[in-house]
Amino acid sequence: MDEMREHLAASCKKLRLSASLAGRAMTMEGETHQVYLQNLLDSEIANRDAARLSRNLNAAGFPCRYNRTQYRTDEIEFPDGVSFDSLLNLDFFHSGKNVIMYGGTGTGKTMLSILIGIAACQENVPVRFFRAAALVNLLAEHKKAGSLSWFKQKKLNPAKILILDEFGYVPYDRVGSELLFDYLSEIHEQKSVILNTNLEFSQWVNVLYDKRMTTALIGRLIQHVELILFPGENNRLRESSINQAFARTNSRQGVSV
Repeated sequence: MDEMREHLAASCKKLRLSASLAGRAMTMEGETHQVYLQNLLDSEIANRDAARLSRNLNAAGFPCRYNRTQYRTDEIEFPDGVSFDSLLNLDFFHSGKNVIMYGGTGTGKTMLSILIGIAACQENVPVRFFRAAALVNLLAEHKKAGSLSWFKQKKLNPAKILILDEFGYVPYDRVGSELLFDYLSEIHEQKSVILNTNLEFSQWVNVLYDKRMTTALIGRLIQHVELILFPGENNRLRESSINQAFARTNSRQGVSV
């Protein structure tokens, strides 16, 4: 029995199959040889899918993980055609859109963005999650160390969805702001960005310092966007510049709000 297991393990290695397949082969059952083989192959596929999901989740960098059943959506204002399910189905991603989540602290923006990210990982869509200030610091550190190209290529570019959490919670220095602007400009219309913020657009200049750069960044992000409003002072949210800009964008695209 041990000799057979070792032989199977060696064959698995040559065929680049998982080492655990040899152990499963010793206990797998099937009414016929063909059914046995199919069951064994199905177990290998399931094993690979689980390993791939684990790699995707670990690479994403989520600070914690949630289950969709934990989330309440009754106080969130979704635009027409957008729902909790459509976000987790990645409709925005397949349509080449960004998502901006706007609302006060503790209203569920981070949790929803992580749930979307987990759903993407399950669909084998690579995700990277960063607190915006942490990404700015990493960009600046790698720029100073001369490894910015490596950082983008190895750590950022594999992602098809970039999640930026807590944008605007702290101001960034000018170098960091420029680096963030440059990278978001590089990936414009190439990746989907999910950005969580408690600041309306008119206040972004207080974080990024440069008015022209701020205007350009906002323009790129909202060119193709779904804006999700979170509970708080609803009248202020409806009257804020972030909602007005969104309404103008939809009007130009012939979308009613």
